[in-house]
Amino acid sequence: MPAVESVCVFSKPNIADAHTIVPELLEWLEARRIETRIDHQTALYAGRDNGVDREALVDNTQMAIVLGGDGTLLAAARAVGGRDIPLLAVNFGSLGFLTTITLDQMYPELERALKGDFRIGARRMLHCEVVRNGEVIGQYEALNDVVFSKAALARMVNLDAWVDHHYVCRYRADGLVISTPTGSTAYSLSAGGPIVYPTVEALCLTPICPHVLTNRPVLLPGSSVIRIDVLDDDDSLFLTADGQVGEPVKKNDQVRCRVSDKSVRLIRPPQLRFFDVLRAKLKWGER
Repeated sequence: MPAVESVCVFSKPNIADAHTIVPELLEWLEARRIETRIDHQTALYAGRDNGVDREALVDNTQMAIVLGGDGTLLAAARAVGGRDIPLLAVNFGSLGFLTTITLDQMYPELERALKGDFRIGARRMLHCEVVRNGEVIGQYEALNDVVFSKAALARMVNLDAWVDHHYVCRYRADGLVISTPTGSTAYSLSAGGPIVYPTVEALCLTPICPHVLTNRPVLLPGSSVIRIDVLDDDDSLFLTADGQVGEPVKKNDQVRCRVSDKSVRLIRPPQLRFFDVLRAKLKWGER
């Protein structure tokens, strides 16, 4: 792979010691003559005034550096928008299934990545459309999941689910998660869903605290088109993508989800594998 000459940097707010770490990182990059674009939060940490809106941050760059947790990475993934720009994510968050590079590993992994020596984990995204009266009124790309939930306290969702024009069931639950394999270790896992290996071509339907206890998570082929019909008429049902963007949906709206044409390219440490992450993050036993 060719050497990297230009990067962009995304930063999470409220990182401890960021006012020391971020300026040192930018100076390290500049000493190697790496052209660097930074978002507004990174500029704030560095005491600079050249921050760029995240939507335009990745323009004319070859690699993205993400300083934060999985939430920051999800936002960066949407900003990259399926372009051929790998993301090197350094974990300043809490759990960090996706941000697996530690602060101690940051500079060695950057040295390797800037030379073009890195291993890529490609993760397919989820494409979602909100259809109202036959017209698409909203579209979202999610790396982890799309979630239906109520704004009102202790209210159930009422949704009909279809897969490839075949009726599945009516969900009466606290919510419903449609997740990618990447998102299987996020909200879906907390709701009782399975862990899915990242390269498996699949989607998962996971009800959150279903009223019918036999409603269990269902794994679907990656070629499936999922349609959710909204039945609630109190305008309190929300659709969120990766827990960060979304909109309220109304009775008779249809939400269509399928595997996206877009992928996210994550830079992975060469020695780290998926089961290593599971053991570390989920505290699974060692031999």
